[in-house]
Amino acid sequence: MTTTIATSYSPTIPVATAQRVLGLRDMFSLWFSLGLGLMVLQTGALLAPGLGLAGALGAILLGTLVGVLLLASAGVIGSDTGLAAMASLKLSLGNHGAALPAILNLLQLVGWGAFEIIVMRDAASLLSARAFGESSLWNNPALWTLVFGALATLLAVAGPLAFVRRVLRRWGIWLLVAACVWLTADFIARADFVALWSKTGDGSLPFAVGFDIAIAMPLSWLPLIADYSRFGKRAGQVFGGAAIGFFIGCFWLMGLGVAYTLAFAEGSDANALLLALAGAGMGIPLLLILLDESEKAFADIHSAAVSSGILLPLKVEHLALAIGAICTLIAWFAPLAEYQNFLLLIGSVFAPLFGVVLVDHFILRRRAAAEIPHGLRWGSLLAWAGGVATYHLLANCLPDVGATLPALVVAGVLQLVLGRRS
Repeated sequence: MTTTIATSYSPTIPVATAQRVLGLRDMFSLWFSLGLGLMVLQTGALLAPGLGLAGALGAILLGTLVGVLLLASAGVIGSDTGLAAMASLKLSLGNHGAALPAILNLLQLVGWGAFEIIVMRDAASLLSARAFGESSLWNNPALWTLVFGALATLLAVAGPLAFVRRVLRRWGIWLLVAACVWLTADFIARADFVALWSKTGDGSLPFAVGFDIAIAMPLSWLPLIADYSRFGKRAGQVFGGAAIGFFIGCFWLMGLGVAYTLAFAEGSDANALLLALAGAGMGIPLLLILLDESEKAFADIHSAAVSSGILLPLKVEHLALAIGAICTLIAWFAPLAEYQNFLLLIGSVFAPLFGVVLVDHFILRRRAAAEIPHGLRWGSLLAWAGGVATYHLLANCLPDVGATLPALVVAGVLQLVLGRRS
C-alpha cells in the first residue's frame, strides 16, 4: 500500500486525516536535521569568546532545553488543529490579528533563507578553493549562490511530505550523523579539552545574553513548526519527536561550534569557523553538512510561502518560487553578516507571541476546537505588546538578567488574566 504525497495544501484549511502521515520517526528525523547545520555552528561561535567553553555549554544546555519544550508545545497546536502556524494564530489573535505576525514571520524567514544560502555559498567556495585552487572556476560565490538558491527553492515547491519521506529519511539524516561524529572525534583527538574547559571567557558577553542567543535558535522555529506538525499522526509523537530531535541536534552542533572556535579558529573573521572546519578530515565533514544544509533554506522558504498564503490568494508553490528568488537575490549581494542582533530580535517578537498562544491554546481553550474569532482579539494583542515591551526594557536596562523568558512569562500571564476576563 502506498501513500500519495501531495504537494499543495492551503494554509487556512485543516489537513485531512488521510494526509496526517508523519510519525515519531519522521518528526525526530526532521527536527534532528533542522537542529543541525552551519548556522547552528556559527551561533556557537558567537558565544565562544565571551563565555568560554564551560559557560557557553551551560548557556546552550539551558537555552536549548527550555526552547525545545516551547517549540514542541507549539507543534502540538499544529497537530491539534491541522492548521498551518500563521493560520492557527487566528484562533488566539482573531481573523485579522494574525496578519501582523504573518508579515513579521515572512520578513524573518526571508532573512533566514538568505543567511542559509550565504553560509552554504561561502562554505562551498572555501571547499572549492581548497580542492581546485583559488583561481578555479568552481571558486565562484555567484555560481554557488545560484546553485543553492535554486536547490532550496525547488525543495520548497515540492513540499514537506515529499522532502521528509523522499530525501531526509532515506539519506540526508545519515550524512549529518556521519559529519557530526567525524567532527566530534576530530575535536577529541586534536584538542586539549581540559585546558579549554578551565579557560574562562573574556567577559564580553553576559551569561543571560548567551542564554537568550541559544534559546533564539529553537524559538526561531516557533512560527514554523505547525506548518509541518499539522501532518503529524498524533500529538504525543509530534511533541516527543520534535523536542528530542531538535535538542540533540542543536546542543551537539552548537557545542561543536563553541569547541572548534576556541580550539582551532584563528582571528575574528566571520568565516574563521568555516576555515577551521575545512581543516578537519580534509573538509569531508564540512562537505557532508553542506550537502544537507539545503533543508534549512527549504524550511525557511516553504514556511515563508505558507505565511504569505494567509495574506495573498495564491498557491503555496507559486509563492515559494517568488520568495526563493528574493532570498537568492539578497544572498547575491550580502556577505556572511554578524547576525547576533537578528537572533535577539527574533526572541523579542516571537517569544512573547507564543507566550500568548500557548496559554490560550493549552489553558484557556484546553486544546479544544474553536471557531476563529472575527476581527481582532484586543486582549491577546495587548498581552503580546506587553511581552515585547518587557523584553526590550530588560534588554536595555538589565542586560545581565536576560529578557526572553521574562517576556514570554509576562505575555502569558497577561493573556491568562485578560482572556479569563473576556
